[in-house]
Amino acid sequence: MELQTTIYLFVGLSFALYLGIAFWARAGSTSEFYVAGGGVHPVTNGMATAADWMSAASFISMAGLISNMGYGGAVFLMGWTGGYVLLAMLLAPYLRKFGKFTVPEFIGDRFYSKAARNVAVLCLLIASLTYIIGQMTGVGVTFARFLGVSSDQGIYIGMAIVFMYAVFGGMKGITYTQVAQYMVLIAAYLVPAFFISLNLTGNFLPQLGLGSSMTGTDVSLLTKLDQVVTDLGFGQYTTSSAGSMLNMFFYTVSLMIGTAGLPHVIVRFFTVPQVADGRSSAGRALVFIALLYTTAPAVGAMAKLNLHGTVNTAVGLTQTAEGIQVNADVVKANGDLYATEASLVYEQRPDWMKRWEKTGLLKWEDKNADGRIQYYNDATKNEVAKGKAEAAGWKGNELTVNADIIVLANPEIALLPNWVIALVAAGGLAAALSTAAGLLLAISSAISHDLIKGAIKPDISEKGELMAGKIAMAVAIFVAGWLGLNPPGFAAGTVALAFGIAASTIFPALMMGIFSRTVNDKGAIAGMLAGLFVTLFYVFAHKGLFFIKGTDYVDMVGGVNGFFTITPEAFGTVGAIVNFAVAYLVSKMGAPVPKHIQELVESVRVPKGAGVATGH
Repeated sequence: MELQTTIYLFVGLSFALYLGIAFWARAGSTSEFYVAGGGVHPVTNGMATAADWMSAASFISMAGLISNMGYGGAVFLMGWTGGYVLLAMLLAPYLRKFGKFTVPEFIGDRFYSKAARNVAVLCLLIASLTYIIGQMTGVGVTFARFLGVSSDQGIYIGMAIVFMYAVFGGMKGITYTQVAQYMVLIAAYLVPAFFISLNLTGNFLPQLGLGSSMTGTDVSLLTKLDQVVTDLGFGQYTTSSAGSMLNMFFYTVSLMIGTAGLPHVIVRFFTVPQVADGRSSAGRALVFIALLYTTAPAVGAMAKLNLHGTVNTAVGLTQTAEGIQVNADVVKANGDLYATEASLVYEQRPDWMKRWEKTGLLKWEDKNADGRIQYYNDATKNEVAKGKAEAAGWKGNELTVNADIIVLANPEIALLPNWVIALVAAGGLAAALSTAAGLLLAISSAISHDLIKGAIKPDISEKGELMAGKIAMAVAIFVAGWLGLNPPGFAAGTVALAFGIAASTIFPALMMGIFSRTVNDKGAIAGMLAGLFVTLFYVFAHKGLFFIKGTDYVDMVGGVNGFFTITPEAFGTVGAIVNFAVAYLVSKMGAPVPKHIQELVESVRVPKGAGVATGH
């Protein structure tokens, strides 16, 4: 079957499945809309949580980031998985025992303040809206490549799909839809990884293939990759780092606590019947997540090697009808990567490059007018690589590859069968849509339940609240789509800001709310606002106010990464420290926490059962 037809078939069937599930599991009450009625089985909730967790950032971008950064990309693996462990062990069981629908509701009740609840709503909305931009952008990119439409048209289609199953189904519809989406996305991630690992190393499991020798040789895959990238002026793949050691640490911590503070995943633990089920579903979700996260390093490394092998024959990979195969003699010879005949003739480039060029995410510029593709690091400080490039007549890097296409293009680069490529297309859309739906529900519940019912109109009927929630979600879909069409900067920056906001505002408030009996209402409010301010101040200093170009003020923070070499993406850790410090200082100067609230904190931590989630 022709490739485009196969893609239409796979994507169409997956969409039909999602919409069918949403119709079957549509919500009829606020409990079903917010927490799926509180009766979701732990295995089901584990799969849904994994799908909620593994967004377009995990499925589409993470392996690309690891591919570009090498070892330094481990901050994403450690940060995102470590954040889930923090959430599962330190937050989820206690929040489930508290028995409310939303994170702001917990903060409002624990800190006995509507103002605290409203500040939490503000932080949640900012974090969720900025995070969702990346999901909608991912939807646009995936549709643009695989459905032959523009990126903008792809976002419109994505908005329509999410509207149909999220607005009508609520958490109940989203939960069971996410189970299906998990199955699609994990199959889409693992199947091509199995094929590629088998081709390159003879080992079926990519986790083992990453540390294995290349087929027919005694040369390990990582040793060969190191040799190729360092010869071409890139940093050594297995030792590169994301800035200074301090920045690596702060980056990892920011991702961890930012992840643990993202409300769209926290709310999943309100959907199970008992506290024990919350712990069980957390453990199961970690297993489901690990299937992808332990595969990502292999996907990134193998995709990078395949890409270099495609455009440079001296790497030692050969294109055959069965996919890219290892040419053992060339691999062992460590041929001259700068030889004229080694560079791929542009007119002979494979079809996958032609398809991705149409999206603008893969670009070629013939800088030395030789009709061949030179792919190397022209900004390298490696004098040997510089000298070889000059001697070969190379005038600069000619191939630009967006990191976000690595996973989506991976089966095409490896020349895998059409059905595998189509499966990856469906998986990429499943990842983006599943997280977008979870974020939209978090936004909807914050507006309808925490803002309207909690602050504006406490006597609103259940039917009215349900309608308000659906309207809020529809508006949120529109706003998210508009931001995806007009992103305030690049997606990586806005996603980093989302994690930074969650790390510096929501996570500290939850931790202090559960584990401290001395932090009062004024302290919690001051802490959240202080954390929010310092994080936004530092990020906007580098990226511009609301990511508007030309409005940056980096000199005010001591230059680029001027605060102890910490990058804006890692600054959420600093914001969290400020939040904790301000909250405790202000609490010390204020009135003590009421006795009944101290007893509430104590009761939340006592390991006893909890009833169903309530809305009041």
